[in-house]
Amino acid sequence: VDPLCHRGHLAQDGLHVVVSSQKQQNSAATLQGEGLSVSGTMCHVGKAEDWERLVDMTLDINVKAPALMTKAVVPEMEKRGGGSVVIVASIAAFSPFPGLSPYNVSKTALLGLTKTLAIELAPRNIRVNCLAPGLIKTSFSRMLWMDKEKEERMKETLQIRRLGEPEDCAGIVSFLCSEDASYITGETVVVGGGTRSRL
Repeated sequence: VDPLCHRGHLAQDGLHVVVSSQKQQNSAATLQGEGLSVSGTMCHVGKAEDWERLVDMTLDINVKAPALMTKAVVPEMEKRGGGSVVIVASIAAFSPFPGLSPYNVSKTALLGLTKTLAIELAPRNIRVNCLAPGLIKTSFSRMLWMDKEKEERMKETLQIRRLGEPEDCAGIVSFLCSEDASYITGETVVVGGGTRSRL
């Protein structure tokens, strides 16, 4: 669902990008021609096998990866006497985006992962909380606000009539990692401008 410019931006930042679309050859070739680290895979959600692969990949990236990464850092946190994990979900965990069911489900799963890890890691003095951003003005969400008309339409859906900025999330993450939040675990903080956010 990302336009080509987003993939290029990620690749320019040094990430290896996998283009998954019906026209992946053209997209991947364009970015590879710029010397960027890109590979492509065909995906047509009308085909059962491609849909299954899309679901598997989304769950792997959005749920399995955070679970495994947390498991990997726990021993180091224990050596320091404890720590704090902040998992990033999305407002889509509460208010699903139309046409993005694998993404929505994966983000909802992160709410459960947060609560489960919080219980499991509390005896090791490790807190686990979750951030659920709404529409934040990043390159990832650019397709939703890239022109003024789209941006104004999005603002109308928010109680706070502006789109979020990355800084709106940064302070919350900093707080959740700090000693000021030492009695908070298993919680999800929504940073969504007043978007409906309860299951």
